[in-house]
Amino acid sequence: MTPNPSLSGLGFYQVDVFTHEALAGNGLSVFLPDSPLPARLMQRLAIEMRQFESIFLSPDGPGNRFEARIFTMEEELDFAGHPLLGAAGLLHHLHAAGQPSADWTLMLGTRAVAISTTGKEGTPGTYDASMNQGIASFGPVLSHADSLPFLAALGLGPAQLDVRFALQVVSTGLPYLLVPMVGGLERVKIGHPAFEALLATVGAKFAYVLDVSAREGRTWDNAGMVEDIATGSAAGPAGAYLLRHGAAKAGEIITIKQGRFAGRPSRITVQANAAGEMLVSGGVVMLAHGRLL
Repeated sequence: MTPNPSLSGLGFYQVDVFTHEALAGNGLSVFLPDSPLPARLMQRLAIEMRQFESIFLSPDGPGNRFEARIFTMEEELDFAGHPLLGAAGLLHHLHAAGQPSADWTLMLGTRAVAISTTGKEGTPGTYDASMNQGIASFGPVLSHADSLPFLAALGLGPAQLDVRFALQVVSTGLPYLLVPMVGGLERVKIGHPAFEALLATVGAKFAYVLDVSAREGRTWDNAGMVEDIATGSAAGPAGAYLLRHGAAKAGEIITIKQGRFAGRPSRITVQANAAGEMLVSGGVVMLAHGRLL
């Protein structure tokens, strides 16, 4: 196939998110086209990079405002956490390296996401990024009977369910079915042939299994083939869920662990502000820079 001339010289960066250590956390590809690319082309680039998600940034008016589009290897997402935080860390690196902190607005369609970044003193190329995911929305609590098909689809039985809590769909932009567990995260595996369709029956896009006591989570693509290392879009809902059901205290900084089973331990912090908006934060490390030929 003839190379696409619009890709010649296109720059991209690799960054690691939800970590302060390179080659840890959740990897991310960030593309910086001078003008927006066709969706089909962005999708193919995301497949080529084979990260859980890739993000494409284009300047969007004056100031620190950029249009952002996020793709998994299968589809474009309306919202995701680690790509937005990673992109903001990179923007600080490129445009505000001499400043201790900076603020950014990333536009996902008509949704404006505010993100603040801070350079980590003494560690060039390392940043902390925090995003306001807004107020979480809650779906109905699932009954025990309604929960059983989802537990079975995840290879779980009622014994693995934390009986203090119930399955519930929570969203700060991407709806997750929160599955509260008491240990046993190593046993979870998606085994349902049409898991995405099953989730759609309760209005969820993905499932997030959460060991409530350990505050550790796991999630996958809906085919169960690829595990996500650290999921910012699930951390806001998980934090809101813990607060709603009394498993965390108001004002508490909640640390959610993820990625252990993928060999890349990650840490996501979540806190609700006075307005009840979920603030999701994590480290960002610059890893590599390249250009397409």
